[in-house]
Amino acid sequence: MTEGKKLVEYGEETNEKAFQVGDIYWGEVRKINPSLNACFVDVGDEKDGFLHYLDLGEHFGSLRKLTQELNEGKRKPGMLQNFEKAEILPKEGKIGDYLQKGYKIPVQITKEPINSKGPRLTASLSLAGRFCVLLPVDSGVSVSRKIVDANEKKRLKQIASQALPRNFGVIVRTAAVGAGSDEISSDIQDLVSKWKEISQKMAAAKPKDLISKEITRVTGLLRDLLSDQFDQILVDHPGMAEQLREYVQGIAPDKVNLVQDYKGKVPLFEHIGLDKQVKGSFGTSVSMPGGIYLVIEHTEALHVIDVNSGNRSKKDNDQQEHALQTNMDAAEEIARQLRLRDMGGIIVIDFIDLKSAEHRKALLDKMIGLMSTDRAKHHILPMSKFGLMEITRQRVRPAVQISTQEQCAACRGTGKIGPSLLITDQIESRLDFLLLKNGEKSVTISAHPHLAAYCKNGWPSLQWKWSWKYRKLVKVTADQQLLMGEYRLLNPKGEVIPL
Repeated sequence: MTEGKKLVEYGEETNEKAFQVGDIYWGEVRKINPSLNACFVDVGDEKDGFLHYLDLGEHFGSLRKLTQELNEGKRKPGMLQNFEKAEILPKEGKIGDYLQKGYKIPVQITKEPINSKGPRLTASLSLAGRFCVLLPVDSGVSVSRKIVDANEKKRLKQIASQALPRNFGVIVRTAAVGAGSDEISSDIQDLVSKWKEISQKMAAAKPKDLISKEITRVTGLLRDLLSDQFDQILVDHPGMAEQLREYVQGIAPDKVNLVQDYKGKVPLFEHIGLDKQVKGSFGTSVSMPGGIYLVIEHTEALHVIDVNSGNRSKKDNDQQEHALQTNMDAAEEIARQLRLRDMGGIIVIDFIDLKSAEHRKALLDKMIGLMSTDRAKHHILPMSKFGLMEITRQRVRPAVQISTQEQCAACRGTGKIGPSLLITDQIESRLDFLLLKNGEKSVTISAHPHLAAYCKNGWPSLQWKWSWKYRKLVKVTADQQLLMGEYRLLNPKGEVIPL
């Protein structure tokens, strides 16, 4: 997604099997760990998923009762009007009192597998729509905290309460601001219908079965972000374009014309200038105007961002002002990088040292303001005495990692090139053919500056030896555009002779 032609969010989606946030699986408890008050659940990943007691949810007793009735055929899949809920789980209970090895339960992915860790799970199921999040075997209506208008909160809560069936809870999302009662009611009805399908699958599910697949990341982005601010959705894949039209037709029919096929001959990312942004934004080093650059490193435990200034004023008074301005500029790029790479967990930023408490406060306020539009939950701490700022950001999926390195054309990725002696033997072999057998009157060797210097320096130089050997003019010139060890042979007209 772009803002002002600048890339701010980027995601990748493959056809490979992946555990995506929101997916619901029929899991089997493999191990209870009392010391962690958690259990490990097999959902089909290489690593068992992690389910903590607090992630069972206060209505876990009701969910377990419901799934048992469905499996035993005592309850038909569908609505929950006549369902009598179980007691609410205490906040300080023990997981071993409610689950044992071999138990089968529905669980939902809350964090995708990352490195050596399996997926993070919850038994508190939720179904996300465009305006609402439906909570089966729950109750009550709540409204997103990001909605600050008290009258709007009251209106949305009233609409949702009237449309909500018994034994369901709902959270009204920020996107519902300004939505009509028909739109919100329709969204809740769609989610209830989706729950009916899920409960039908639960009745016949086997361990590791996928009960409900979250929508693709592309459609998920549209569900969460589509608004009146969108002016165009370009798609360069016919099948995906049609899929998106169908989805947008269902959630916002008036915006279906925004989805447009891109039919240009130049690749889409290159056409709109994103190709360079992707290559320039995902490397270890990220350059910025004015010589500022960031160094971003990722470890198993955290992300580290180092801020570097290209030019610093020599005057002490100016130095602190310059450091503050550099940090302010870097903060803008850092906030963008967090969204762009979807970096999560602990992020440590090493800003340029600021001596003034006022400057440190200004930088903190700047960072808080820049990240106010970030949809991921986050918390920002003030700069420490060492000049470090710590940020925790919600991690739900692995950070986007894109290789921005390309294979060297000279060494083919080996890190080594042939010795100059062998290269000059190749050149001499070509000169033999061109000057002796092909009858060329003269040849110019255009080579990388290092190779050209090797051929021209010393006495007698290789250039002089070749001219003497063939009794014809052999000229050597340097070309900065050529790679190390690369050369071209030119005829008297300056035309490249094919090798």
